[in-house]
Amino acid sequence: MTAFISMDEATSLITDKTVLALGGMTLYRRPMAFVRGLLNKNPIPQNLTLLSFTMGLECDLLVGAGCVDAVRTCYFGLSEFGLAPMFTEMAQKGLIRVIEETEASLVWGIKAQVAGVPSLPSTAWVGTDLPRLRPDVKQVIDPYTGENLTAFPAIPIDVVVIHALEADRVGNIKLNQNLGIDMELVYCAKTVIITAERLVEKCEKSADGVIIPSAGIDYIALAPNGAYPTSCYPLYPLDGLALMDYVEACNAGNFEVYLANLGA
Repeated sequence: MTAFISMDEATSLITDKTVLALGGMTLYRRPMAFVRGLLNKNPIPQNLTLLSFTMGLECDLLVGAGCVDAVRTCYFGLSEFGLAPMFTEMAQKGLIRVIEETEASLVWGIKAQVAGVPSLPSTAWVGTDLPRLRPDVKQVIDPYTGENLTAFPAIPIDVVVIHALEADRVGNIKLNQNLGIDMELVYCAKTVIITAERLVEKCEKSADGVIIPSAGIDYIALAPNGAYPTSCYPLYPLDGLALMDYVEACNAGNFEVYLANLGA
């Protein structure tokens, strides 16, 4: 049964060494309120493994704050606003582990986890040097055709946090069509936390919306404007000036000042 909890209770579910997946895509519908709440904890969690199909501002904040041991993603950046400054700095200094991923390795690894099998085979990565960077990814022979394939291991996830347009009183949630891999993450993670813009009587189907039933949701925390300054279409656009302010602060060596003002 889905439980409605406070943001403070939601962030308390993240402990040291959690494998944490964050929903959304690039600069759209990212769980920013949750990340801000996490960074206001004392102490903040340590040695997290972050997973997301694409990582943006929310993940850069966690990396810069020193919460993260490893990242698993096929893209880490701020789209038209350039590189993710803290990730770039930490990666160049060797202060963070980057687990090499592509779209295929993430999708097949998550599908294997959902299916409850150790790995799933694919033609991806065959004939490339990528397996040399990931010794845990094995090359196998298909028993039916003799074809060379790549066996992508299942990716276990402790907690996923996804920001939703709305939640209803029985625990259903509504997302927009810019899903990324949110649907897969819901059925892959051990614990599913939703932050929602608003509470409604019933989530209604629409042409630009997707309903995830309450059976897949463990916790819901209300978070109006919870994706800001990223976009939460159709409710509000991304704030480009706020993104530029972040980049400029980091480039000037003022990340700690920016972080201190997050809770102000």
